[in-house]
Formats: sequence, C-alpha cells, structure tokens
Amino acid sequence: MHDYGTFSFESKAQVLELAKRYWNPDKTQFWTDAGVDLVIDRREDYFLWDVDGRRLIDMHLNGGTYNLGHRNPEIVAALIDAMGRFDVGNHHFPSVARTALAQRLVESAPASISKVAFGSGGGEAIDIALKSARHATQRRKIVSIVKAYHGHTGLAVATGDDRFSKLFLADRPDEFVQVPFGDVDAMEQALRGGDVAAVIMETIPATYGFPLPPAGYLEATKQLCERYDALYIADEVQTGLMRTGEMWGITKHGIEPDILVTGKGLSGGMYPITAALLGDRAAQWLDQDGFAHISTFGGAELGCVAAIKTLEITSRPEVRESVHRITDFFADGLARIQADQPDWFVGIRQNGVVIGLEFDHPEGAKFVMRELYENGVWAIFSTLDPRVLQFKPGLLLSQELCADVLDRVATAVARARTAVPSGV
Repeated sequence: MHDYGTFSFESKAQVLELAKRYWNPDKTQFWTDAGVDLVIDRREDYFLWDVDGRRLIDMHLNGGTYNLGHRNPEIVAALIDAMGRFDVGNHHFPSVARTALAQRLVESAPASISKVAFGSGGGEAIDIALKSARHATQRRKIVSIVKAYHGHTGLAVATGDDRFSKLFLADRPDEFVQVPFGDVDAMEQALRGGDVAAVIMETIPATYGFPLPPAGYLEATKQLCERYDALYIADEVQTGLMRTGEMWGITKHGIEPDILVTGKGLSGGMYPITAALLGDRAAQWLDQDGFAHISTFGGAELGCVAAIKTLEITSRPEVRESVHRITDFFADGLARIQADQPDWFVGIRQNGVVIGLEFDHPEGAKFVMRELYENGVWAIFSTLDPRVLQFKPGLLLSQELCADVLDRVATAVARARTAVPSGV
C-alpha cells in the first residue's frame, strides 16, 4: 500500500492502470513499452525514487526544472515562510511579490530588457512573447527553425515541429515559417519580405538534441532581424539560469534580444511560474492596455517568492564556479568514454551543463536511456532526434556524484551497443 494521506494506491500496477484509464493512455503505455516503468515517489537533491524503491540519479531534471536539485531546502524554506502571508494573489492589482521578482529579472537580463510579463507555463510565456512581437511590429508572420519546440499552447505550438502542430490543426504556413537551423541564407530569405514580426529560437535547441549553433549564426540572425525590422526572441527556458555557465546563454553570443523567455527552473521546481522579459518596443502594449494579457495564475505570488530565492542562489559566485567545474569534469569524462566507443558514441554536444550525447543509430539514445535506467540514472532521449541523449547535470552536483554518474554512463553506453538488434 502506498499511502499519501489524501490519496493512496495498492501498487504501482494500479497506478499505471488508472493512469491509462483516467489520465494519458498513450504516454503511459509508451514508457511501459520503452522499458521505463517509472512512477516517481520520493525525490530529494538529485535523486528520484520509484514507488517500488528504485533510486535514480536525475540527469534529466525535467528540462532543467530541478537545476538546484529536487525540493532545494532553501527554496522550500522560503516557500513555507511565504505561505504565512501569501497565496496566488490577484492578477488585477500591483503586487509586492510580482514587482520584486520583475525587478530582479530585469536586473539579471541583458540591457535591452525593461519589463516583465508573467505566465504559469512555458507555452504561455512564449505566447506572450509572440503576441508582444506582433503588437510591436503590427505583423503576423513568425519565423522559427525546423524541429523547433517552444511549447504546446495556441501560438507556441504553431512554431514547433509539425508532429505537434498538425494534430491540433495549428499548422499555418502563411503565418508560421520554419527554416533549417544554422542556415543564414535561409533565414534571410524568410525575412527579406519585410513582413516578419519575430524570429524565435532556443539558444541551443533542446528537443532537437542540443545542436550547437554554428559560429556566428545567432549573431547573424540578430543582424538580419535588425535589417528587416523583426524582433529577436531568445527562448531561454532550457538554456537560461546558469546552465551554460552564464545566467542567460544568449549573452555568451553578445546578443541583446528584444524578448527573452524563461521558465522551468525559475522556481526551482516548487511552483509553476514563467516569464517573458520584454524590451521597450515589445513592452508597448503594457502602456496601451495592461489588461491585454490576463493570466489568473501567471506571476502567482508564492511562485514569485520561490523564483526570487532561485535567482539569488543561482547568482552566487560559488554556483557559477560549480557549473564551470562540473562542465570541465563531464567534458573530460565523456571524452574518455567516447574514445572507448568511437564508432557507436559518435558525438558530444556541450555548452556548460547543456549536453547532448549522439549515437550511431536512428534511435540510439533510446537504447542508452533504457540501460541507464537499469543502471540507476535517469536521462531522456531527444524527442525530435532520438539519436541524441539529453544529458543534464544539475548546477550543484558534487564531484563524487559526477564520478558515480560517469561510471554508470560508461557501463550503459557499452551495454546499449550490444542491445541494438543486429542489422537495424
């Protein structure tokens, strides 16, 4: 019996059965078929425990949601303290918590940013960004990259891969154009008509397997945006909050975006909150009609408190130093593992602790994921390029745990190679 106070289940099998009946049958069955029968129970630091007691080292972090570990004690304490005064709040009125967080986000951001609009999920923040760009330019067209992923809400889903947009009849090629990642000529061709409101890109596309931008590509795209009067939207939901060794990955390219979107790890995984950080031009609608975007739970005050503490922790010099140390440790260790399997483990894509591991099989990362799961590590394949394993160390991992993970990765990579069916 698994008793959680307000609810209970007899077994994992019952959870899986009822999840298929009442929640999401396809997703539940997918993981069962993939050999990952995970139902998460306890979680702490960088560890997860299955309801049957299996411990996993979390190297997925739900896309960086748990950069600072699960249930980080400082964030938990700040949230518990805040519950003595705050709740969600009322989105119609000025708020001490929202104002404090907005100020801190602007102060953390590139100099081009001056205002903040809040959401409760990443897709909502992307929608705010796209609506802001359309208002600022009075244009409709949005350019994104092939195999993009920016969320599943109304406008956001239209910028992504057609696997998601077509299902909900959201593919609108007259308004949403996609170009290959890294192709400057294709980007200029999309922009030269002078009818584009914005270009939106993840600084390193996550769901596409973390391909690193070619040298000068992001900078050239920003210059093209300026030439053709389009806004540049930097989606930093997965690359922000120190994952590249800087607070925002885009600053490593010397770019000041018109809009920057953050989410996932913004509250340390303790409360849903996201934000679109807006430059003056993108923020004009806030002066014209501040009720133009309304979100009951966007900028919830408890979430703001958690986010303020998250930003404070993430900004500490020792955390930056930790990220650089972990970056170097994994770069060296993964290179050694790759050297032992060069024709199977064929690539390492790394910028800070944003890491993709590439394998010589169309679904190679799925095999590695399964072997890692059996060996006590949770990392996930890239949805839109399953050759690549998304590998996401936390910002505060100890050297001892880093070494443990590398040992398990070496074993899993070798085992996965033998698990691939011959001739496939």
